[in-house]
Amino acid sequence: MTVFILVSGLFTGPHVWDDAVARLTAEGADARAVALSGLGGARTAAGAVVDLETHIADVLAVIDSVGRPGGGEIVLVGHDYGIHPVLGAADRRPGQVARIVYLDSAMPQDGVPASAALPDPRLRARLAGADGAGSGSDGAGSGAHGAGTDLPPPARGEWQLWGSTAGVPDAALDRLTALAAPHPLGTLVQPLRLTGAVASVPVTGVLCTGSGTTISMVQTQVDFGAPAMRALTAPGITFFELPTGHWPMLSAPAALTKVLLSAAAGEGHRLTAPDDARPPAHLRPFLLDVPGIDRERHAGFDLYVPPTAQGPLPAVLFVHGGPVPPQAHPAPRDWPALTGYARSVAGRGVVGVVVEHRLHAVSEYERAAADVAAAVERVRADPRVDADRIALWFFSGSGPISAAWLGAPPAWLRCLAANYPVMAPLPNWGQLDSRFRPVDAVARAGSLPVVLVRPGLETAAIAATVEEFMEAADRAGANLEVVDVPNGHHSFEGVDPTEESREAVRRALSIVLHHLTRGSRAAGAVQTDPHDAGR
Repeated sequence: MTVFILVSGLFTGPHVWDDAVARLTAEGADARAVALSGLGGARTAAGAVVDLETHIADVLAVIDSVGRPGGGEIVLVGHDYGIHPVLGAADRRPGQVARIVYLDSAMPQDGVPASAALPDPRLRARLAGADGAGSGSDGAGSGAHGAGTDLPPPARGEWQLWGSTAGVPDAALDRLTALAAPHPLGTLVQPLRLTGAVASVPVTGVLCTGSGTTISMVQTQVDFGAPAMRALTAPGITFFELPTGHWPMLSAPAALTKVLLSAAAGEGHRLTAPDDARPPAHLRPFLLDVPGIDRERHAGFDLYVPPTAQGPLPAVLFVHGGPVPPQAHPAPRDWPALTGYARSVAGRGVVGVVVEHRLHAVSEYERAAADVAAAVERVRADPRVDADRIALWFFSGSGPISAAWLGAPPAWLRCLAANYPVMAPLPNWGQLDSRFRPVDAVARAGSLPVVLVRPGLETAAIAATVEEFMEAADRAGANLEVVDVPNGHHSFEGVDPTEESREAVRRALSIVLHHLTRGSRAAGAVQTDPHDAGR
């Protein structure tokens, strides 16, 4: 018999698993929800600090109780924060655990405290110096206190700040709020210590797509080449998706039960390591034929200057998406799609620029935005560039960086384009700074031409941000033009190199170049794509 040991996340206790336990039991499994100390578990002695080791001991106690004669194969399930005590316990009992299930959780590493995964950046910053032994902070927002105190639970309307509540019925959200407990802060600041033994235990990741992560996104991170992500292609690692928010035990208990049973059986999607025979989408050839124009490499960007350039020319700056791990090889400035776009505009008499920035995590938007702004100013200062005729073109996860330009467009910015962009923080990004919300900034875009390239098969979470952006643009009367790719996916240039995709790219290029060069002396020098004839 399979024994599921279920460990809940922040502010919650065994009660969140009630439905899942009943369903797993009905399927013939043994299911046990762990009562973590301070979260519905045993009371501790007065003045005692509940830390991560306390919660690891709570999980170990349940594992050891199963280890008696007649016990079954153990599957540990960690939701959200719960993955930290799960990993700590599995590292101490690797021979007794058949599989670990990461349920919409982070990927904790040895030596890193759970506070690193908290969604509120202010809270993370204030806890960064705490050591889990009583050192304190001065109260982050609603309650960062000393390591020996507690983090107050969210109010009824604040749960979405800790994870998407998509699909959770009102009654379940009411009960979640009523039974929520303050979370012992010591469990968040004490680093997770692993010996490495847990690496031998098979793993399944269950991604709740309503939170903003999909298997295809994880595969993309693997394809970028970071060693830590490449490890996810190991034979014992599988993945599932659930089309719901961060609390699937409340929003989709039947589907969660089915996935847990399948995970215990070793089923699920397996990621693949890229190779020469199957290059990842971002390294496949550009879908249009482009001229072989050489680049000039500069710190932070590459220039593609038309070989017959005369006088200052307009420029289009292409801003890659992300987050991209710093170890990605090749680097974004060498990706065929970006170099293809840059060569395409250079072949039509406009300077193409591929900007490289340091968006390595969702916490680094401020730094990445500064990189983009610095590149813009350096490009505008180049004597071959018409500083008064600049277009910015954002891709995917760089969408939030566009907010600054949308909200206060300078006179020299003649057009802003975005391909399959993220236009508002995804649910699992936490509380991203309000400066990076294009859905709000577009109300101040005025007459700035905005070109949105929208794939019809976009992931649901990203598509929701695009729909919100379009609604905001419509309310504001923004100058928005949409180029649809009905059968295209995210990063369609590499994923779907079809005639429909090629037509969308050609159309978007023509629209951007039209706005960029309209009324300029360079307009006559910009070549028209032959496919645009007759339009």
